[in-house]
Amino acid sequence: MKAGGETIRPAVREPNLSDPDTKARDARLAPKRLVPIAVLVAALAAAYLLDLHTYLSFESLKANRDAILGWRDGHPLVSALALIAVYCAATAISVPGGIFLTIAAGYMFGTFLGGGLVVIGATAGAVIIFLAARYAFGEYFQRRAGDAVRKMERGFQENAVYYLLFLRLVPVFPFWLVNLVPALLNIRLGAFALTTFVGIIPGTLVYAGLGNGIGAVIEAGETPDLGIIFDPQVFLPLVALALLSLVPVIYRKFKARGAKG
Repeated sequence: MKAGGETIRPAVREPNLSDPDTKARDARLAPKRLVPIAVLVAALAAAYLLDLHTYLSFESLKANRDAILGWRDGHPLVSALALIAVYCAATAISVPGGIFLTIAAGYMFGTFLGGGLVVIGATAGAVIIFLAARYAFGEYFQRRAGDAVRKMERGFQENAVYYLLFLRLVPVFPFWLVNLVPALLNIRLGAFALTTFVGIIPGTLVYAGLGNGIGAVIEAGETPDLGIIFDPQVFLPLVALALLSLVPVIYRKFKARGAKG
C-alpha cells in the first residue's frame, strides 16, 4: 500500500511480555528439545541396571588384566579405538569411575599414548553433553535469566578460555558440572572444546602414569593411591598452572581500572 509515494507497511505487533499466555509459553520447555538429554539419561540408567559401573574399579582391572593385555596385543588399533569410544560414552552419560578408565588406559598403552586416547575420548564426550544441554536448556535458560546472571554471563564470555582452562586444570569441581554450566552461559563450542582438551592433559597424565606402573602394584598385592592428584607435589603445580591461566584476566581488569582512573 502506498501513500504519497511512500510504501506503508502494516505495523508488526510486538509480543506482550506481560501477557499471561506469553509468560506461560516462555516458562515451558519444548519437549522435542529434551530428547538428547532423555537419551543420555536413559543410557545412564541402562548402565546402572546392567551394573556396568561395577567394572570401573581396581579390583576389576586386577581380575581381568591378562585378558585386557591379551586383547590389546591381538587387536592394538581396535582396542585403542574402543578405549576412546568407551571413555566418550562414559563421559557423555557422566558415569562415575573415569579415574579407573584412565588408569586402565595407562596400563594398556602407557602414560602418553594411553593418556592421549583418554583426552580424545573425554573431550568428545564432554562436547556431546555440552551440545545436548545447550539444545535442551540453553534457550529456556536465556529467557529466564535475570540481570545478575546476564552480567556474570558477559564476564564469563569475555574471558571464557581463561576461566574454563582454570576450571579444567584444578580438579575441584565435578567434570560433569564444568560441562553443563558453559552450555547454559552460551560459551562458544570452540572455546569449550579447546580448553577441555588442553586443560585435562596434566591430570590425565598423572593417572595414566599411575596406570603405567600399576603392574608392580598388583604384583605386590597393594592398592594404588587414587588421591595422588591431591598430593602437594602434584596438586600445587596444577594450581600454579591454573592461576597462570588467569593472569590475562587479572591484567585486563587492572588495565580497565587504570583507564577509568
